[in-house]
Amino acid sequence: MKTSDAGKVFIAKNEGLCLTVRPDNRGPQIGHGHDLTPVEQKSQTVYGIDVSNGITQAQADFILDQDMATIYDPALARMLPPTATQNQWNACADFIYNEGAAHFATMLHHGWDQVPFQMPAWVYGAINGVETKLPGLVARRAAEVVLFTS
Repeated sequence: MKTSDAGKVFIAKNEGLCLTVRPDNRGPQIGHGHDLTPVEQKSQTVYGIDVSNGITQAQADFILDQDMATIYDPALARMLPPTATQNQWNACADFIYNEGAAHFATMLHHGWDQVPFQMPAWVYGAINGVETKLPGLVARRAAEVVLFTS
């Protein structure tokens, strides 16, 4: 299984779209929340796309497709049970894209049946060095739970 087109639309909606490199809490990003690696920052290219002067929406969609195919779907394939539905996969894809594989693995330690109960706990981010509940993450996690349980 892999993230469906509907799952990618869900991720893109939750991430938003930025056609130029912008700062984020984990460093610079572009497109639908693609975090630039140190190599990408130095070369100003992502999957062969020059990002130094911005990108198009089609290029942002391509970067998301590549991220899912090369990073996130392989990680999910290793971690999710074979009984996962497409909606569960897509909800987990959104979570892992936003929080990363290590945090997703931590959440899974509570058990697959606990995923919809654990997702809402991942709503904190640092603001001026203080862990703060972020309304945007509260809404995102709620949408993931709805998708996961549908």
